[in-house]
Amino acid sequence: MHKDLLRLARGERAVRGHLALCLAAAVLAGLLVLAQAELLAGVLSGRFATSALGLLALVVAVRAALGLLQGVAAGRTVAGVKTALRHRLLGRLRDMGPARLAAHRSGELVTLTGRGLDALDPYLSGYLPAVAVAGVVPVAVLVRLFAADLTSALIVLVTVPLIPIFGALVGMHTKAVTERQWRALARLGGHFLDVVRGLPTLRAFGRARYQAEVIARVADAHRAATMRTLRVAFLSSLVLELAASLSLALVAVPVGLRLLSGSLDLSAALLVLLLAPEAYLPLRVMGNKFHAAMEGVAAADEAFAVLDERADPPAEERAEQRPAAGAGSGNGADGADGGAAPEIRLENVTVRYPGREDAALEDVSLVIAPGERVALVGESGAGKSTLLHLLLGFVEPASGRVLVDGVELHGLREPRAGEPAELAEDGNRAEPAGLPGLMGLDAWRARLAFVPQRPHLFAASVADNIRLGAPGATDAEVRAAARAAHADEFVSALPEGYGTVLGERGANLSAGQRQRVALARAFCRPSAGLLLLDEPTARLDGRSEAAVVAATRELAEGRTAVIVAHRPAMIDIADRVIRIADGRVVAAAPAGEAR
Repeated sequence: MHKDLLRLARGERAVRGHLALCLAAAVLAGLLVLAQAELLAGVLSGRFATSALGLLALVVAVRAALGLLQGVAAGRTVAGVKTALRHRLLGRLRDMGPARLAAHRSGELVTLTGRGLDALDPYLSGYLPAVAVAGVVPVAVLVRLFAADLTSALIVLVTVPLIPIFGALVGMHTKAVTERQWRALARLGGHFLDVVRGLPTLRAFGRARYQAEVIARVADAHRAATMRTLRVAFLSSLVLELAASLSLALVAVPVGLRLLSGSLDLSAALLVLLLAPEAYLPLRVMGNKFHAAMEGVAAADEAFAVLDERADPPAEERAEQRPAAGAGSGNGADGADGGAAPEIRLENVTVRYPGREDAALEDVSLVIAPGERVALVGESGAGKSTLLHLLLGFVEPASGRVLVDGVELHGLREPRAGEPAELAEDGNRAEPAGLPGLMGLDAWRARLAFVPQRPHLFAASVADNIRLGAPGATDAEVRAAARAAHADEFVSALPEGYGTVLGERGANLSAGQRQRVALARAFCRPSAGLLLLDEPTARLDGRSEAAVVAATRELAEGRTAVIVAHRPAMIDIADRVIRIADGRVVAAAPAGEAR
């Protein structure tokens, strides 16, 4: 039994009701086999009149109706559990942020949330009801057999445990081969998506054919793993059927001999022969359902492993690693006004990524004044993007503090899905002592605008892509933002203007056009007091670079701006240039002197 899945099902009210109905219908249908066998044995032996056949037909009809009810309830249970699990999984992926998501291949995550969770159907609709029936019906059958014939009941009692024993022995091997099959499927999905995304680059360097061969090898590995799983499943069925058949023979042969000798009456003999298979059948069905459900169990293990990953360090660890709050500029909550350009202060900040020994940022202290425009320069991997992710709240410092207008940014995280927030006496969210005016990450992110190096455009209209950060923006505001970002000219030339639906990732736009749409998003957030840009002119031609630089200069007016830059035109926007190397600030000077 998968404890996490059951906990999830019990936690969802609608799912809990459907699951209880499904299990109850399965158990009742299983118990009705006692009445069915009793009536049939009585009619065949002459103990009951033929009119009892009507009652027998009613029992069969009730069992069929319960089977139908079980199927409907199981379908709703499956839909509810998969929906709830997908919502939690997508919420966790959102909360983890880009920095921690980099540890997972996007293709594997897509396979997990799609095909992987769909594989839960056999577990929820087949295996769980089979377990419930196997836990009740064999016991009830044994009780009735003891009342009918003690000898046969003892044989069944001794042989019934053979089914779960053989099933467990084969199941151990099944679990291992199914997990290998799932890993092969996830690897195939992840690699295929990576190849599709990088196909233009592969074609440019003549490596497309080689990657086709790699995909063929990965697909063949998945095929081999699937065939191994099927072989084990067929072996399991053979073993369980053989054990059940031999056990039934041990019951049937003595019953026949005793019936011939006259030591057992016909009615009891018929009842034993009809009921004995029902003692083994639920256990055989459970074993077969177990093998069919193993892929879903492997996917569920992977999903809950992702859910268990922390999006940030535990609060007690942060308290141990960081000095007590209270230092800073002391502005408190005054800096929470949406449009105010904030002061950013880093105090001895060190950032470490999981699984890496070297620190991405080490003992960095930095003050960025309100309204100041700062350019971060340095070689790739020096820690520039990590500093931006730190300000975005995607990563947390292992030590040190990040203060925004004197308020510690990472002192309080938003509650995780399903986790109750601590409440004060007045019912509001409680705040740790010594951190007046403390804000959550959602409130902080509402105060900033971020333009990444490779902005993601969705398969939606140009207007919807621009208003992504401000869903309530009017059409006039969207057009004004596009004009400010020097994007209005090319957008107006599109077939349907601002209503033109873009391809995924802006496939029908050039790199410069995509960058200007991203800048228009930032212009569409006039309340943002902090502007973060990660190499916005990378991979652009001269004309596109000039347009983006002009738009960035206008966008940074009146805001605190942190710009990761390499090209001189973008560095010229800055008031101060900060050079970072190996995770440390090695130099800081006004823009003119830095040249």
